[in-house]
Amino acid sequence: MLSQLWVGIPAQSAAAKEQETDLIIFENVPEADAEIVGNSFQLEALHVYEDGHFMTVSEGLKWRSSNKHVATIDEKGLVTLTGKKGRTFIIASDGKQVDSIAIDYKTNRNGRAREGGKDDWQPLLIKQKGKKYDVISRAIKKMTLEEKVGQMLMPDFRTWKGANVTEMLPEIEQLVKQYHLGGVILFRENVVTTEQTAKLVSQYAEASEKYGLLMTIDQEGGIVTRLQSGTDMPGNMAIGATGSPEIAGKVGKAIGEELAALGINMNFAPVLDINNNPDNPVIGVRSFGEHPELVAELGVAYTKGLQAAGVAATAKHFPGHGDTAVDSHLGLPEVPHDKARLMEVELYPFQKAMEAGIDSVMTAHVTFPKIDDTKVTSKLTGEQIALPATLSYKVLTELMREEMDYEGVITTDAMNMKAIADHFGPVDAAIRAVKAGTDIVLMPVGLAEVANGLLGAVRNGEISEKRIEESVERILTLKVKRGIIKAEIPVPIEEKVAEALEVVGSAEHKQVEKEAAERSITLLKNDQVLPLNTNSGEHIVVVGSTYITDLGNAIKAYHDNTTVLALSSAYKLTPEQLELVKNAKAVIVGTHTSNVSGRSPGSAQMKMVNQVIETAAGPVIGLGIRNPYDVMAYPNTDAYLAQYGFRSASFKAAAGAIFGEFSPSGKLPVTIPGVDGGVLYGYGHGLTY
Repeated sequence: MLSQLWVGIPAQSAAAKEQETDLIIFENVPEADAEIVGNSFQLEALHVYEDGHFMTVSEGLKWRSSNKHVATIDEKGLVTLTGKKGRTFIIASDGKQVDSIAIDYKTNRNGRAREGGKDDWQPLLIKQKGKKYDVISRAIKKMTLEEKVGQMLMPDFRTWKGANVTEMLPEIEQLVKQYHLGGVILFRENVVTTEQTAKLVSQYAEASEKYGLLMTIDQEGGIVTRLQSGTDMPGNMAIGATGSPEIAGKVGKAIGEELAALGINMNFAPVLDINNNPDNPVIGVRSFGEHPELVAELGVAYTKGLQAAGVAATAKHFPGHGDTAVDSHLGLPEVPHDKARLMEVELYPFQKAMEAGIDSVMTAHVTFPKIDDTKVTSKLTGEQIALPATLSYKVLTELMREEMDYEGVITTDAMNMKAIADHFGPVDAAIRAVKAGTDIVLMPVGLAEVANGLLGAVRNGEISEKRIEESVERILTLKVKRGIIKAEIPVPIEEKVAEALEVVGSAEHKQVEKEAAERSITLLKNDQVLPLNTNSGEHIVVVGSTYITDLGNAIKAYHDNTTVLALSSAYKLTPEQLELVKNAKAVIVGTHTSNVSGRSPGSAQMKMVNQVIETAAGPVIGLGIRNPYDVMAYPNTDAYLAQYGFRSASFKAAAGAIFGEFSPSGKLPVTIPGVDGGVLYGYGHGLTY
């Protein structure tokens, strides 16, 4: 049986018996960040064990500074600079072993002077050198093949036996240990409350025996928001409408701080796809916009915010899922462009993110026949189909690694998506992905089968062990870079929960959420009807279906005399409702679409909107709740605003703009075409008061 092939032995008992062979100040490790920011900073220490694995030292350490004139250090490794020039050695000792690192506080190497002619002094950490600090190579040399393959596997445990997984189960803990998993991805089913999430993540961290777990999630903001508590940031297209790298950075940092407080150390964000196809069913408002430069600038700012919070960022979906009309969750899309066009448009934001040091890149289950015209036989239809980018050596290795010079981690998109699952067997797909150049196989279909399949491929020579080790080196490098290292003695769960409760949904983050939402609201049309100036006696009607209660509540916060007509999916207005519409001082219609057919003038929702426009005596204000493209179906509305998402802050911001609490300043980050061609509203369009 396949399950019998996997001979990985849970390592806890073996590791516990091992003796540490080295004490190392973590910042001496070549891959560790040794940049000094501010006047105080934290140093950590590692124990390296006989089998090569390493853990952070939690107790029994003594720290001292050789020159307190330059810097002092407390018993927990917190360094405080005095501001005085000179050099000191910071020394760590566990009673048996010693290590040190130097701090030089001297003239900036570029020799430039500050204003006023004073020398520009800055502190620098000077790493020690030697083989002992190459902990990653030492670890890989001692790892079993099972441990190496396990680092490359990242399953999800959304549910177990039909129930959502919100706490660690013995069966899941055993799988983490048995397969030496390198990471786990969490979904909305797993992360219900702040306290529960912090506990679950902590339990996962403890289940990992030697190396820290990549705890990942899709916390993009906007329509892809997994956490059920905390701050619901507006999504990428809303940020695109602000046009502000500063806001993008603030949003990324706030999201990163909330994830880090929960123990989640990797985010599958930002989306760097360019939404240059209005018919795209899967990207849409998840994109910053349609211009490569805008997507790149805001994506890099968002990435820097995330990474500044200590959370690994992931650019997705390489080489670009924006110009597709098929959802890869449901089918196999194609992007027909040649390399020159891809380099100029789709690949441009990814290249900029790579140059800015993004931690990871996620591949797209999309075919790019002008890059790789390889044909394979579909296991679903038996027909010849193009090879998706996720499984393409020409895309991942030749294009991304060699031409674009990317050295970070590559992860697949979910391997259970139909673009892959329908056409390739789970094991075949995983082997193809690794041979193509991926480092992480995300959400493999059948953990045991895929793990054993990859082992078998190495043992029969189809994949070299060197190829596996290249991926493990990149994964461990990422873990060291982001401080994802298992502690000998974990932080008490009470402390973790307390920190999470303080950070997640904080007032500071809520302010970022509010600012981003308000700056995003885009006024596309206004026939002198906005802002609404109504007295309390005048009746306003809000009408729609999806999320219409949220919109109604936001409007009622400004105007009590409001009636909300919440329609069914049939979008039929009764005669009594039509009478309310006819006599209202103003009517606000909220529309929500997620596909091309939904925004068609012939759809039930859009027929209803146009009926309201014809019936109402007062002005009709349209609001695109999700897609700005909705106005294509009802261009004759008196006013129209786009809010790009259905989170609470966006509804509040739209209501604020409608009633003139602030002047809308958003600019369209996409072009809105007319139904019959041409341009209805151009890129960069946006009105104000």
